[in-house]
Amino acid sequence: MHSNAVTPAPSPKAPSQFARRILLAVSGLSPQIVTETIYALAADEFDPFVPTEVHLITSAEGARRAELSLLSDDLGWFHKLCTDYHLPGITFNASHIHVLRDARGQPMSDIRSPADNQAAADFITAQVRAFTADDGCALHASIAGGRKTMGFYLGYALSLFGRAQDRLSHVLVSDPYESSYDFFYPTPYSRVLQTRDGQLADTAMAQVTLAQIPFVSLRHGLPSALLAGTASFNDTVQAARAALAPPHLTLDLQHQRILAAERELILPPAELALLAVFARQLQDGLAPLNAPIKGVPDLAWAQRYLREYRHIAGRMADLEATERALKNGMDGEYFSMRKSKLERRLKAALGPAFDAYRIHDGGVRPRRYALTLMPDAVRFIEDVAFKEAS
Repeated sequence: MHSNAVTPAPSPKAPSQFARRILLAVSGLSPQIVTETIYALAADEFDPFVPTEVHLITSAEGARRAELSLLSDDLGWFHKLCTDYHLPGITFNASHIHVLRDARGQPMSDIRSPADNQAAADFITAQVRAFTADDGCALHASIAGGRKTMGFYLGYALSLFGRAQDRLSHVLVSDPYESSYDFFYPTPYSRVLQTRDGQLADTAMAQVTLAQIPFVSLRHGLPSALLAGTASFNDTVQAARAALAPPHLTLDLQHQRILAAERELILPPAELALLAVFARQLQDGLAPLNAPIKGVPDLAWAQRYLREYRHIAGRMADLEATERALKNGMDGEYFSMRKSKLERRLKAALGPAFDAYRIHDGGVRPRRYALTLMPDAVRFIEDVAFKEAS
């Protein structure tokens, strides 16, 4: 007897269950954000998250302060935290402190110009992309330190590349400890310090909590080339926008290019001609097309295809060869080959946005093929500036 019960999907793996657990933070001149965040993560009574490695993005001066206050033999507040709260196995050393680089590749002292701003965005994006490329890790990003732009770019990068196991947070420190350069975490023993305004306070009484920040993941809207490549922050944002925007298709047959999902693509004449057939069919309000039958040349199909091909190829050498190949008509094998090549190119360039531009078969038999865009979302242009016209 067969059961009709649906097997429930497995529960997503909690971040703390991943073997590799990364804390990525940004900071300016207050490196204590690192120890404060580690403390708050480890002290979470519901789902403690003890990172296996810590990475810090900061300025050149911020890196110097972090090394001296967190890692030096004299102060070493990171090492003290691990000892005080028995947190073994956290890797954090000078090589995990990543100094922002400007457009010339030089260490950045601060973000003071539009060029610095762009360089910082690209640097932070590259770090988040690299960490989230590892399916075996959970990434926790803290935006509590550094300039506001650094926190914004880190949060935005996590929204672009983050996965189900990744988290975003800000750390909250009670008064008067937040204003003290000498406070790094609540100690499990009494330790008196002097705050900026001259008050005396016991670090054992401090409260440090974590504010989780929900984010919308746009990762699945990005082309795979951007996930694995080195695209800039602006290019990545543009790809995410394109995936979310209403689809529009512009065809420039003369220059053998299209604009789809806000991306310009050069297509070979053979693939562009097939796309043009279906774009013309949609624009003219005509019904979906049956594909030619395998092994049976179809003259009507050859004629509509060659009409577009001639317009694209002009006097190109391969036009004559294509006309000879289709002299008796286009059969199903030729149609399937061109359709497959077209869709591979579109998918590689557009990622998940590709589905809006593919030639759909209707989903039922007999298969009838068409673009599923709105008719007014398709246009052909002639002899005009491509991007301006579209």
